[in-house]
Amino acid sequence: MTAPRPPSGRSRSLQDSSESEKMEGTGSWDALEWTKIEPVSRSVSFGNLDCLLEEERVIVEGYGVVLMNTDEAGTLLVTNFRILFLSEGTRKIIPLGTIPLATIEKFSKMVQKIQSNTRQSEKNLPRRLLQVTGKDMRIIVYGFRPRTKQRRAVFDALLRCSKPVRIWDLYTFACGPSKFCNTDPKERLLNEYFRLLGRSSLRASVDMIEDGSFTLSNEMWRITGLNSSYNLCQTYPFALMVPKSISDEELLQASTFRARCRLPVITWCQPGGGAVLARSSQPLVGLMMNMRSNYDEKLAASFCTQLAACDGTRRKLYIADARPRKNALANGAMGGGSESSSNYFQSEIVFFGIDNIHGMRESFCRLRDYVDMHGTTSSDGMSSFLRHGGWSWSGGNLSSMSASVSTLGDSGWLIHVQSVLAGAAWIAARVAMESASVLVHCSDGWDRTTQLVALACLLLDPYYRTFAGFQALVEKDWLAFGHPFSDRVGMPNISGSGTELPRQSSSVASYPSSPVRQSTTSMASQSSSSSHGQNNYSPIFLQWVDCVAQLLRMYPSAFEFSSTFLVDFMDCVLSCRFGNFLCNSEKERQLCGISESCGCLWAYLADLRSSGAISHVHSNPFYDPLRFDGPLLPPAAALAPTIWPQFHLRWACPLEASAAEIEVQCRAMAAKYSETQKVTHPSSLPGEVDSNPHPTVNGFTAEPSRPFSSRLYERKLFPSVKV
Repeated sequence: MTAPRPPSGRSRSLQDSSESEKMEGTGSWDALEWTKIEPVSRSVSFGNLDCLLEEERVIVEGYGVVLMNTDEAGTLLVTNFRILFLSEGTRKIIPLGTIPLATIEKFSKMVQKIQSNTRQSEKNLPRRLLQVTGKDMRIIVYGFRPRTKQRRAVFDALLRCSKPVRIWDLYTFACGPSKFCNTDPKERLLNEYFRLLGRSSLRASVDMIEDGSFTLSNEMWRITGLNSSYNLCQTYPFALMVPKSISDEELLQASTFRARCRLPVITWCQPGGGAVLARSSQPLVGLMMNMRSNYDEKLAASFCTQLAACDGTRRKLYIADARPRKNALANGAMGGGSESSSNYFQSEIVFFGIDNIHGMRESFCRLRDYVDMHGTTSSDGMSSFLRHGGWSWSGGNLSSMSASVSTLGDSGWLIHVQSVLAGAAWIAARVAMESASVLVHCSDGWDRTTQLVALACLLLDPYYRTFAGFQALVEKDWLAFGHPFSDRVGMPNISGSGTELPRQSSSVASYPSSPVRQSTTSMASQSSSSSHGQNNYSPIFLQWVDCVAQLLRMYPSAFEFSSTFLVDFMDCVLSCRFGNFLCNSEKERQLCGISESCGCLWAYLADLRSSGAISHVHSNPFYDPLRFDGPLLPPAAALAPTIWPQFHLRWACPLEASAAEIEVQCRAMAAKYSETQKVTHPSSLPGEVDSNPHPTVNGFTAEPSRPFSSRLYERKLFPSVKV
């Protein structure tokens, strides 16, 4: 249910409607006389534009099109990758009107009648409008010249290309790896496991994966290859980190007690201690909540290792259920449910009350409508300053200002973000302050569970706040552990592409009745066109990145990357230009040959940074790894999120969304300082020893310009403090 909006003199947005719908209204667009727009010569070819990417080809061209949001006239091109909107005279790309096809959530045709004051025969020509709603907070409206078939041609092209039935029809397969080649993500996962086990000197290889020699261990934990053929769990990675005291046979038995066989496994372990973060799906306790599994209880108890004290005391286990308590109990009707603390050794059950994917999707839509309604470049072409009956904020229309703030609150987005942040902070505090272990799950263990676990890891481990660590975190907890990106982003998956997945092993398939026991293959995950119909689309990953941006705002010196990096990273994910985030699991990506057939997002972002080094906009000029070399434990009072301006406001309020001036100045000064250091302090000669080597934090070298940037930041904010 959408939030109520304050009344206004005209409708805010061009809502979804059929072509026969007519909307009355006037606005700044009326000054444009459609009959005077001269179409570009049809002999002009756009096939060789410099702005086209590799293997990008133009499918449809539209001339004399107007971007209603900003009243800009230009040429609209639909390619096999995106909608390109070029300015009328210069042919420069207009960013607001240019959107990748995969980023489009929906589109529709509309007609709006123009009330003109001129005495012309065509004074009542209707506006032929096409509204495009993006997954990146955009609502774009294009206007087409009347009495042409350009809008029909563009609409048909979008029908064919924006929601392909087969995954192979995505642009990334046509482009191929190009220069952004991808290494095997399995190797990177193993390297992260080796780091967690304290074996960072080892490097994974293809041979190690093929011969199974990656099953290493330390005194408490081990890597198992039990799922190397995905027979244990189709949505888990090929390698799992588990307690050393639990055998593979016990793991196999324990998996039958968890939904979709997603048994409890370790995703992070405390360096030098025994506390762990573990993840799973809900237990299958049944309607009466009386079903038990000795293997599952033994596996959970193995996370309660001995504390550092010599008295033999074992650490506590918190079981964090991300769902509201009533939802967890309701799942018992389908065979699921939640644990009982009396059945699990030294445990305590906590419910976080985080909403499901449907609530998040509806909240995001309300937030997008709010930003579009109250922005300076709204989809109806009218600024929020002039929206309410001709009044402006400066004219004293305080009631509409209050109503806009109320509408933001009614969207619920910031409340949801706060719930995820609070849950992750609670988990991190239990591990860091009590040295307790925490097992996190929701229903399936791949949406809310992943949000909480990945965010808690980011708080606990400073390595994950670097470029390399952030990549390792995303690839481990989001990709390897089976967040269904195809379903959540709304793209075709392997089920709709004509490839049949192997079925689960017989030990799992012997439980036929409950839906929560069914394998991912048997679940109805269809192509993107039906994904919306099944309500599987939801901005879960975007919400998590939003949470990361909130932490970056709270701790501006704790992250190596900037908010701009997060925006560009999210754009790459939504565009599906690269293959890393296709499909629903590691197994599906392997069957599709993604790493060999598609370009790598991480390689692309690294290539962008290589040109600017620390002065690049992706690098955080305030980063100080020596100051923040431990856990981040934000107090509850600090967990008050705000709109993420760089992402949420960049289209509707571009000036307000730009980076802070102090960050721009600091980055420029840091670059000048770095160049000065190169001149005044050249590299040491061979044989000389640097008396002040760069310090290392978690194996990463602290760059010399970082402390300077941090000191510069402190001088600007606190000029009286000596640093």
